[in-house]
Amino acid sequence: MADQRLKAPDGLPSDVERIKDESNYLRGTLKQSMEEPLSAGISDDDNRLMKFHGSYLQDDRDYRNERQKQKLEPAFQFMLRVRSPGGVATPEQWLVMDELAEKYGNQTLKLTTRQAFQMHGILKWNMKKTIQDIYASKLDTIAACGDVNRNVMANPNPYQSELHGEVFEWSKKLSDHLLPKTRAYYELWLDEEKVAGAPETEEPVYGKYYLPRKFKIGFAIPPSNDIDVFSQDIGFIAIVEEGALAGFNVTIGGGLGMAHGDTETYPQVGKVIGFIRPEQLLITAEKILTIQRDYGNRSERKNARFKYTVDRLGLENVVTELEQRLGWSLAEAKPFHFDDNGDRYGWVKGVKGRWHYTLFVQGGRIVDQENYQLMTALREIAKIHTGDFRLTANQNLIIANVTSQKKKKINQLIESYNLTDGSQYSALRRSSLACVSLPTCGLAMAEAERYLPSLIDKIETIVNENGLTDKEITIRMTGCPNSCARPTLAEIGFIGKGPGKYNMYLGAAFDGSRLSKMYRENIDEEAILSILKELLPRYAKEREEGEHFGDFLVRTGVIEATTDGTNFHK
Repeated sequence: MADQRLKAPDGLPSDVERIKDESNYLRGTLKQSMEEPLSAGISDDDNRLMKFHGSYLQDDRDYRNERQKQKLEPAFQFMLRVRSPGGVATPEQWLVMDELAEKYGNQTLKLTTRQAFQMHGILKWNMKKTIQDIYASKLDTIAACGDVNRNVMANPNPYQSELHGEVFEWSKKLSDHLLPKTRAYYELWLDEEKVAGAPETEEPVYGKYYLPRKFKIGFAIPPSNDIDVFSQDIGFIAIVEEGALAGFNVTIGGGLGMAHGDTETYPQVGKVIGFIRPEQLLITAEKILTIQRDYGNRSERKNARFKYTVDRLGLENVVTELEQRLGWSLAEAKPFHFDDNGDRYGWVKGVKGRWHYTLFVQGGRIVDQENYQLMTALREIAKIHTGDFRLTANQNLIIANVTSQKKKKINQLIESYNLTDGSQYSALRRSSLACVSLPTCGLAMAEAERYLPSLIDKIETIVNENGLTDKEITIRMTGCPNSCARPTLAEIGFIGKGPGKYNMYLGAAFDGSRLSKMYRENIDEEAILSILKELLPRYAKEREEGEHFGDFLVRTGVIEATTDGTNFHK
């Protein structure tokens, strides 16, 4: 029985709640909007619903002003996000994504920080065929966006391949368990006939109104925290005992999005609340999600994420409510330790004689450039590969489960196309993340993916001059404070404030367990480089043995530690 002391915030429902209420379980008027021939766009209400189907309507902002002058509608296009639990795809699925990006998209693929594929530039008239071809490959876009559980993440690193398969299977089971049950997706995109007079699909977990906001879940396998488990609404930390998976420590209440200038919004790290056995996982996740469903803020979307629900109700009260809904108590959390959150590049041998090659993909963008034919190379590799591809949370790609027989042929392709494991780059660049930002993201205030590489070019000069070329320092940039590239968990983080201007954040923990804090507001490249010309030499000279940059900045008083998201702005 629910704790009667707990309640959702008072206030009128937001307009998005109205849209969900009127949508007939996510159908809305999407069918009519997508068939309307006079505009490449759709209505705002239907665009809100499109998120639940894995897509956003965008326009190319590089052309916005010129099209306005010509009295043309914006250059509308759709971003389509493809759900891939644990970031795993077969070579056949890779080839389908490659072909669709070439045929209907902008001839690129984006590997996201949630281990999903993202395609840009799809016109309205091509959306249905694109989704149908994706579904035929046994991938889909269901719930890749929207107020539901998003793509479930899982650690893909090959040196943990003994456990990867087992944890990956749990990530798939959980992803399937929490998928919306409405048939709207199948009717709209896959031509499933709706039976006249049949009752509407009920949502046994989500209910008619789904969740107040998006919801994210990830699995981490210590000692690697590459999925940033503390940034998840629910995190599952694998615990190994006597060489076998004993279960998972559970974390709740993480999330990194916020709004500039609004101290009522803040990033937050998840808190460990206990331990569960593997067979308890699905029901535990479901019951946590239903607490957010019942008590989350449906009036103010900026305060609607689960982190705010946990902080408002109190962690102990949420755990008590969870245990009441489960009918049993969580066990005491088990010891664990994280050493890093990066990928291991190049060839690594795993179990059963299988090999894994981790490829550095700057910004997660798979594209052919004049001197680097990455997309073509991966297409040729996929044609002969018999293992799988793994998308990492760091926007890189693992050519995984390569047999000894195939390793020679794949390595020949790697060498002939000069594919890089990043060894010629600084550890700083290999530890970088950037969101898409401009020109397609409507929320972007500044560049990210297109700008960060050139900024790192200049920072690398400072890094190299101070003997830090091989020193891993996490650096991340987003074009807005929604934080898709997790900048507030980076030792050096940048969040766009305006054209060419960023808020600079410092002092996060290298293992992803501590948030950063704002160091300078609204600064340009010149100021950024000036700050790093002061701090990086100090770090090179004064750091202690094994000390990471974020920890050094906190220890020396350069920045105050953020001990919890609630004091992020203090």
